[in-house]
Amino acid sequence: MESGTIVRWLVSEGDKVEKGDPLYELDTDKVTQEVEADAAGVLLKIVVAEGEVPVGTAVGYVGAAGEDVPSGGAPPAPAETSKEEAQAAPEPEHEPERAPEPAPVASAGNGGRVKASPLARRIARERGIDLAALAGTGPVGRIVAEDVERAAAQPAPRAAPAAAPTVAGQAERVELTSLRKTIARRLTEAWTVPAFQISMSADMSKTQELRALLVERHPDERPTVTDVLTKVCAIALMRHRDVNATFDDDAILIHPSANVGIAVATGRGLVVPVIAGADTRTVAEIAAARADVVGRARDGKLSAEDIGGGTFTISNLGMYGVEQFIAVLNPPQASILAVGAIEERPVARDGEIVVRPMMTMTLTCDHRTIDGATAADFLRTVKDFLEEPGLTL
Repeated sequence: MESGTIVRWLVSEGDKVEKGDPLYELDTDKVTQEVEADAAGVLLKIVVAEGEVPVGTAVGYVGAAGEDVPSGGAPPAPAETSKEEAQAAPEPEHEPERAPEPAPVASAGNGGRVKASPLARRIARERGIDLAALAGTGPVGRIVAEDVERAAAQPAPRAAPAAAPTVAGQAERVELTSLRKTIARRLTEAWTVPAFQISMSADMSKTQELRALLVERHPDERPTVTDVLTKVCAIALMRHRDVNATFDDDAILIHPSANVGIAVATGRGLVVPVIAGADTRTVAEIAAARADVVGRARDGKLSAEDIGGGTFTISNLGMYGVEQFIAVLNPPQASILAVGAIEERPVARDGEIVVRPMMTMTLTCDHRTIDGATAADFLRTVKDFLEEPGLTL
């Protein structure tokens, strides 16, 4: 993360805040979130009211009432650090406000502000919808993205003035959001990587039987084929550790655990929340974790930790009827698995033609990190595990 965009402040200068109170909405590469106060006190000064700012820039000051704060604009961002220092330092979710030792004070409350998620506020601004006119379906009546989308889909006029009609034949210009800019930047970066693809098809008969048994045993989690595939890939990554890798300029990092990212389509664009330590979790635990992060991804409630640290990614378009496709790498990860639909196909078994539920998988690899034989061994192991889940034991 190199910069973030302050969308709006939720409190004003002079307001009292408690530790944990939301101060402002921050739009980062792939998540929009409310930044909370790290300490109690008074918001003494807002240095950056809105707009994009580099990481390391002071955006405001919280302290004791009457305490002196620097005058003028925001101080310059810290000097660039060396690559080694940058790698050693933890990656911040956001730059906290500067907070001298404050005296505890009462919370200022929300001042009558409409309760809505950051994503809901952004969609409402883009589409000219008055949040005050909506009824929230989220916790404690909070307005979520679906509430705004539902209002936008209604034929009734919007509260804000409608945009001027476009001239016939003239293209509509849609400005890139922060997320779409990030997607464009990262996919352009991925396109420069020397990549190759290999494909295999697996007989999913026994995996489907296993999935049905897991649903029966775990009705609350209701594991899916993707959950089984996540576990299978995680075990395979531990047996082929060269694939559980990321490229780091002049080195290859081999990771000790399988942190599997699941590509999720949202209204804003593609995000990849991560199931950390998938190799140590049961399929039911993976299902619960997947349902949680996918739900929060679609609600725009992911945190930076939810999308960081991935070592491998699965992109499944089978639910759309896609039979086979090639997924673009998710740098710096060394590989990504594209999964198609499970479909009945005629196959040869013991000299006879039989019909089996088959699924085609395509593995895209960074050739700087993985060679073809290594990738083939890994994908063959995934295929074997899907066709005979007992081999994972």
